Amino acid sequence: MGSSECVNTGTLAKDARVGILSKTGSDAKKMFTDKVVPIGNNLPFFFKPIQDGMDKPKTELAFRIPASKITKKNMYLVENEELDGLDTTIDWKNTDDNSYDGEKLLLLVHDESGKWLKPNNILNNWRVTKTCLRLGSKIIGKCMMGSTSNALSKGGDNFKSLFEDSNAIKRNANGQTKSGLYNLFIPMEWNMEGFIDRFGMPVLYSPPKPVLGIDNQMIKVGAIEYWQNEVDSLKNDADALNEYYRQFPRTESHAFRDESKMSLFNLTKIYQQIDYNDSLIIQHHTTRGSFYWKDGIKDTEVIFRPDNKGRFNVGWTPKKELQNRYYIKNGKKYPSNEHIGSFGCDSYDISGVVGGGGSNGALHGMTKFNMDDAPSNEFFLEYVARPQTAEIFFEEVLMACVFYGMPLLCENNKPRLLYHFKNRGYRGFSMNRPDKIFNKLSKTERELGGIPNSSEDVKQSHASAVESYIEKHVGLDLEESFRNSDDMGSMYFTRTLEDWAKFDISNRTKYDATISSGLAIMANQKHLYLPIKKESKISINFARYKNTGTISEIL
Repeated sequence: MGSSECVNTGTLAKDARVGILSKTGSDAKKMFTDKVVPIGNNLPFFFKPIQDGMDKPKTELAFRIPASKITKKNMYLVENEELDGLDTTIDWKNTDDNSYDGEKLLLLVHDESGKWLKPNNILNNWRVTKTCLRLGSKIIGKCMMGSTSNALSKGGDNFKSLFEDSNAIKRNANGQTKSGLYNLFIPMEWNMEGFIDRFGMPVLYSPPKPVLGIDNQMIKVGAIEYWQNEVDSLKNDADALNEYYRQFPRTESHAFRDESKMSLFNLTKIYQQIDYNDSLIIQHHTTRGSFYWKDGIKDTEVIFRPDNKGRFNVGWTPKKELQNRYYIKNGKKYPSNEHIGSFGCDSYDISGVVGGGGSNGALHGMTKFNMDDAPSNEFFLEYVARPQTAEIFFEEVLMACVFYGMPLLCENNKPRLLYHFKNRGYRGFSMNRPDKIFNKLSKTERELGGIPNSSEDVKQSHASAVESYIEKHVGLDLEESFRNSDDMGSMYFTRTLEDWAKFDISNRTKYDATISSGLAIMANQKHLYLPIKKESKISINFARYKNTGTISEIL
């Protein structure tokens, strides 16, 4: 597609330039010599512009009047018919962050953008080369950037970021996406070789009788059935399956599958759950919305309102009699639904950072096994966002805890959220670290609650909690250790699943959803982290007596 568009644009425009880049310089050259040049040479003569140079050039396809040597004889000659060339060129460049820097392009074709490896970074290159397509606010050229993706650790991560920054729904005040591009995902079944009929239409499903393909071969099986057969044969080889997904994706989540060896958790189960979620009408299982104080009066009653622009993604709301339940003890408010579930939170302290970056705040709610009218051992709330101010985030977390009547376990290295709870009279909603008795807590921990993120024991316990939950409640349990093999897990928050898939315990700060969801699990399982009581080394032996009859006897 990119090659044909190069030729189409280059043969229509005057005084323009078309550029080609790929994951390596040799790949760009190969695309030029093996695809672009043959397409240009095979055009009908009435579509072919005047061309300069050889019929099979290696570096540049130039649509201009061929140069001629000036001599004394022809210097002053005037041709009866002056030829008019397009003065348009198509060429390629070696892969570099500064390729085409300073040039003006009508079309730039990026080939294999999802496979650029360091030190050449597709993000860095695009920041430079997109200036070649505009003059100030005026857009003078377009870019086509098509590719399947490598594993995230092999260049795919940068391409994924670029893809996500190209969402046409999210635009700035100038009407442009963050990247300046628009993303488009094309499922593999729409253009898989060998499954295109003679009319150029894809054969998605197996036809009742064989169909003649564009290559004059009979098509007996549909693209989707063929794809599924391949997937079924690779289910026992996670890395091979993920590679097949990346090469032949049917969903966006397929396109950015990572290698299982790079993940701390069971990627097979995580991707099983993601695929299942992709097949659902997810709106039937989760609702986006916001929490509000009734009539805008704080510390009264919290209500939940569905809102497509809300920051909360909710899978379950308690019935009316379970909402806004708390009790007061020693002047402090305590949650009344702690027996049903808990929240985990990854907070932040600073509203804004230089450059507009900074991690998101994250909140997850999860139920325990319970006998109330509530799901058991399920995540029911996901919040991953960074509002305009930290205070908005603190208040939204507080409202969620009050609405559900459940406690919160939060890391205390960023204490502003915990101070917000305390100052508003909700210190009882903030859980203490479960691995220490109250008398062993530090002064700050007794004052605010929370759990440190610097302790290696806490890090390991956190990761172990997420790992255990995935094994029990995510994807399929083919060994039937915890449930029937046909029962899919009930984790419907795909964003959190994707965060689990990428989690790196040595660099935890980037994975807000993993931190908060793991803390929610730990809060529900706090009994597992209770400190072990040391047995007294003092042994006191008392004599025991048999007091039957008239005389006591020592036993």
